[in-house]
Amino acid sequence: MFDQQNALTILVGVVTFMLTLFYCKHLWKRRRMPPGPLPLPIFGNFLLICSEGIMPCLTKMAEKFGPVYTLYLGSRPTVVLTGYQAVKEALVESGDAFTNRGASPLLDRIFHNGGLTLVNDETWSQLRLFSLTTLKDYGMGKKSLEEPLKEEAKHLVDHFTRLKGQPVDPNKTLMFASSNVIANLVFGSRKCYDDERWQKILQDTHDAFHLISSIWGQLYDIFPGIMYYLPGPHKKIFSLLKSLEDAVEESVRSHQKTLDPACPRDFIDCFLLRMKQEKKNVNTDFTIPNLVATVYDMFLGGAETTAITVNFGFLILAKHPEIQDKVHKEIDQVIGREKEPRADDRNHMPYTNAFLHEIQRYSDVIPMGVIRSTTRHVNFHGYDIPKGTDVITMLTTVLRDPSQFEKPEEFNVNHFLDENNKFKKTNAFMPFSAGKRACVAESLVRQELFIFFTVILQKFTLKPTVDPKDFDISPTESGLEKIPPTHKIRFIARTLES
Repeated sequence: MFDQQNALTILVGVVTFMLTLFYCKHLWKRRRMPPGPLPLPIFGNFLLICSEGIMPCLTKMAEKFGPVYTLYLGSRPTVVLTGYQAVKEALVESGDAFTNRGASPLLDRIFHNGGLTLVNDETWSQLRLFSLTTLKDYGMGKKSLEEPLKEEAKHLVDHFTRLKGQPVDPNKTLMFASSNVIANLVFGSRKCYDDERWQKILQDTHDAFHLISSIWGQLYDIFPGIMYYLPGPHKKIFSLLKSLEDAVEESVRSHQKTLDPACPRDFIDCFLLRMKQEKKNVNTDFTIPNLVATVYDMFLGGAETTAITVNFGFLILAKHPEIQDKVHKEIDQVIGREKEPRADDRNHMPYTNAFLHEIQRYSDVIPMGVIRSTTRHVNFHGYDIPKGTDVITMLTTVLRDPSQFEKPEEFNVNHFLDENNKFKKTNAFMPFSAGKRACVAESLVRQELFIFFTVILQKFTLKPTVDPKDFDISPTESGLEKIPPTHKIRFIARTLES
């Protein structure tokens, strides 16, 4: 018995010594990296994140350690950049050093390690160039896209008109509208708002984003090897998104059967034609898995986030009738009630333009951006960051940087207006991130927001169902994505005399 206890004591001592030695060696290798809270073996700074929540934790650490610090997500060191200056230096001024996509086990599993968002190096370069060129060919950023956008906006007007001022949660309808904009580019078609199958797909997608932004999604990214096997709500993420993935795969198969090389209809057709051109290239990046992942990515990234932004905007208009009055007045003066808006009208509508920018700044839909990784060893702010280190660019701290915005925590249209009430640009406006890896659909989203809001506000006054001062628009989740609360709004038809 004594020998067994003695052997056990020695074994525990040896294991403890080895773990301590490994831990000290690990910390010594990272000694030149940015400072940060002391990590625990295996767990890293998880307990800190868990007790405070990831967004409050990351913001609080910046106050203590400065705009560049290191946080351990499990055993993985991650450099966190906060504030306009640090993020701008990394994304805009540091060349290609921060262009790789970092580790995100949850997204890797969702997209099967493919798609434009997650791939790196030459694969990313090839897919990004192709996607930008093809989407522009089909109207992104051009006047030719105005017609399908205005057509979709008319469907929104018809839908809200039929409600005759009855309260409605606009979220589901906005998901339909924004997904139809993407579908027009990649599928060459749209879905009717009463399509029950598509309703279910969009609702499942929305529910999945709730889970991804929750603590369960964060746990999966920090401890993927454990969470893969453990039961819990995170398991539902993949089943909820399966129906959208299946719909994309189904559309790709249909396009393969009906492809006419002389007359490509949309993004999928163009991708399939590129695949045919490169069929002899065994290392080509143009494959069916990458096509499915890229289109899947466009829907998840484009439809969901744009719908959330518009939803936030509607809530803001309902809460602030004085702002809505000013937008109404400018629309009436520049466009009128009956004429269809054009993208060029935005240049003559400084208040509306500023309002749309402030919606994106204030709603802050992707607060942490999408994780980056260093492509080489970087000396940044006097610290050494090894090649392959994950980097979080806290876009929320840029959009709320007090050195760039006078009242960062308030919704204030004047953030984008000068002393003469002319529209004022600011380099700190980074809802789409910045640099080479910024969102490819930025110009599309800008057009979409302008057309949707001007067409809706031509026809309606938005009112809450409670007193505006009691109308709370604080987000319900704030992890990967900020999600607006569920509220019902009344869309009251504007008469020509009102």
